Amino acid sequence: MTKPETFAVVGGDLRYAYLAGSLAEDGCKVLAVGFDNTDLPPCVAGCTDATQAIALSDSVIFPMPMTTDGRTVHAPFSRHSIPLEQVYAAVKAEQRVFGGGLSEDVQAAFARRGITVGDYLQREELAVRNAVPTAEGAIQLAMEELPVTLHGARCLIVGYGRIGKVLARMLTGLGAAVTVAARKCADRAWARVQGCCAVSTDDLAQLPSMDVVFNTVPTLLFDRRVLGRLDRRTLLIDLASRPGGIDEGAAAELQLKTIWALSLPGRVAPKTAADIIKSTVWNMCREGVV
Repeated sequence: MTKPETFAVVGGDLRYAYLAGSLAEDGCKVLAVGFDNTDLPPCVAGCTDATQAIALSDSVIFPMPMTTDGRTVHAPFSRHSIPLEQVYAAVKAEQRVFGGGLSEDVQAAFARRGITVGDYLQREELAVRNAVPTAEGAIQLAMEELPVTLHGARCLIVGYGRIGKVLARMLTGLGAAVTVAARKCADRAWARVQGCCAVSTDDLAQLPSMDVVFNTVPTLLFDRRVLGRLDRRTLLIDLASRPGGIDEGAAAELQLKTIWALSLPGRVAPKTAADIIKSTVWNMCREGVV
């Protein structure tokens, strides 16, 4: 597959500034929109007009998430908003278009215009590789917030998917006493093989005291009943996507310290996260997904 010559990177956090630079290092011409308030690599052309940048490009990459308000492209480093309707109108059917975590409304808006959009957040290779900076970021948060070392700390990981598996391996490597709560019997068996204790998620209210809880399940497992059984010194770190897995209102009333750590890869390792996105986009191009 011949790599497209010109990319428009429209909006996004620091990951996308690094992504623009990495694409330019691959020999592509890159037009970056929405980065007025941060530095771009010298090989990247900053642009204030999203319509113009898209018109001049072979491929367009939108951020993850593409929008947080349903009206504008998520662009925290931009001085000016980038209306979704503006980019919908600018994109052409012959272009390759990518975005992350696309809502049904966004997908429908593109579909009405005959535009196929590749959602790189749905790709397994991105999810697997993103588990590493997510787990590292979670451990960083725990180290900053806990009054004890993770070595010897009682750690509960809820969910044993990609993030849970990576996080369990890292924590056991640090000498933590790790318990995994998982719904599936097979996951609990794998957790035990990896040196962790394992329990069912149905038994969360009966667990002994923990120093830190890492939740990876986007289902409300930590309701008032479960939270009420926790030691008040327990740190709760929610790694789950929206709507999360912890009743934050109840946690606040019970004076439990809770951190909802969304988008950790972009916060703790933006360059690594950018390389993961770029690699995934190239894979999608090679496979003809878009």
